[in-house]
Amino acid sequence: MKNQVTKKLIALMTASVLSVGLLAGCGSSTDTSGTAAVAPAETTPAAANDAQQNNAAETTPAAANTETENKGTITVAASATPHAEILEKAAPILAEQGWTLDVTIFDDYILPNNVVESEEFDANYFQHIPYLNSFNEEQGTHLVNAGGIHYEPFGIYPGTKSDLSELADGDTVAVPNDTTNEARALLLLEANGVLTLKEGAGLEATVNDIEEKKVDVEILELEAAQVARVKEEVAFVVLNGNYALQAGFSVANDSVAYETSDSEAAKTYVNVIAVKEGHEEDEGIKALVEVLKSDEIKQYINDEYDGAVIPFEE
Repeated sequence: MKNQVTKKLIALMTASVLSVGLLAGCGSSTDTSGTAAVAPAETTPAAANDAQQNNAAETTPAAANTETENKGTITVAASATPHAEILEKAAPILAEQGWTLDVTIFDDYILPNNVVESEEFDANYFQHIPYLNSFNEEQGTHLVNAGGIHYEPFGIYPGTKSDLSELADGDTVAVPNDTTNEARALLLLEANGVLTLKEGAGLEATVNDIEEKKVDVEILELEAAQVARVKEEVAFVVLNGNYALQAGFSVANDSVAYETSDSEAAKTYVNVIAVKEGHEEDEGIKALVEVLKSDEIKQYINDEYDGAVIPFEE
């Protein structure tokens, strides 16, 4: 974990749970001090019986059940935006159920999978299914989808130019360089007339599969997190939804073009909760997925992200 960038976003307990704990603590000290202060003054049998009944009422099973059972901690590795933000909204709901959600932010696409494979973390939330499958194949990991949560429309965003019709020979377009996201970027560029891919290239397309370009543009391949950082130096950037958000782009207002909600890409690239094989049915994982798919979280996503993040409907 030497290379991870850590930021604890989630409090161990919500305010409601903390207040219960504080009341319980006060109750303990009151019991002790109350016995010493009150008992000498009220020495009659009736008073003693009343006190016993009151104490019994305070410790009945019904009263004890007002405290939330502590079911444990769920550790999740996540990208900052929007994944960790969505998890932050899920944390209080999980806390009401007795779960503590512990989120660590990563700024790359490798470590979050490695720490789940090693079982250092219970789950991660940052990737879509094609990337998950590709990572397993290339790295020999055993990660599986525990639940689809949302998808992020891929978009083409302005750099030094604002309309694709302005592209000219010598211009540069920056795209992610990982296998599945590069293919997605190239397919979006193809759909918008910038280039043509070889027949059948599909979701495995790379720059080597470009058959023809509308103009002689350079396709600059960069690590996904770096693409937005060169927007002032290239004509256009093609971005994952989360990196577009981090760069301050709005899909609805800023993109030159983006994947539509009913596109095959939107269905293919759903972002998931990933766990190591065999942990899909763990109680904490099931609780996490259920909350992330709840109406409350769906509403938050729709309100917060202006179409850049869309809840996944199965």
